[in-house]
Amino acid sequence: MTIFIRAVEAASRLCGLASMVLLAAAVIVVSEMVFVRYVLGHSTIWQTEFVIYSIIASTFIGAPYVLLLHGHVGVDLLPNALPRGPARLMNIVASLIALAFCALVAWTSGHFWYEAFSRGWTTETVWKIPLWIPLLPLPLGMIMTCLQYVVQIMKPVEPTQPEAFSG
Repeated sequence: MTIFIRAVEAASRLCGLASMVLLAAAVIVVSEMVFVRYVLGHSTIWQTEFVIYSIIASTFIGAPYVLLLHGHVGVDLLPNALPRGPARLMNIVASLIALAFCALVAWTSGHFWYEAFSRGWTTETVWKIPLWIPLLPLPLGMIMTCLQYVVQIMKPVEPTQPEAFSG
């Protein structure tokens, strides 16, 4: 069990690194696009599409890393007011619901990716990139997020806050 947890957490960290690289690439390409368009006066062909797809990929591939760091938006007023046991149960139930949602998104996006891959779909732009390439980060990111949710459920409670007051 510990090996599984460590492996998933390491993979989530790699996803965070990949997300950072994709975001940095998007920033570089936007800078290049501005230079080419406004300084050199040339038209841009592939840059806008690349930036859109890389930012979307960065978002989905980075999701398991954000979950690993507990960085998603959450309202923790009630869990912080509850004793440790009920708060843990509440977190498990919330994680199971989120896991089910991510699994559903992974399944449907995986099906859509397979259709694009098997039918040879391409984008309708001049670049005509095979559509399976920009669609792949969605099922991959959601599968990794599902695994990270499983790890979050499996991990023991870490004492990050004092016990709720009673009285």
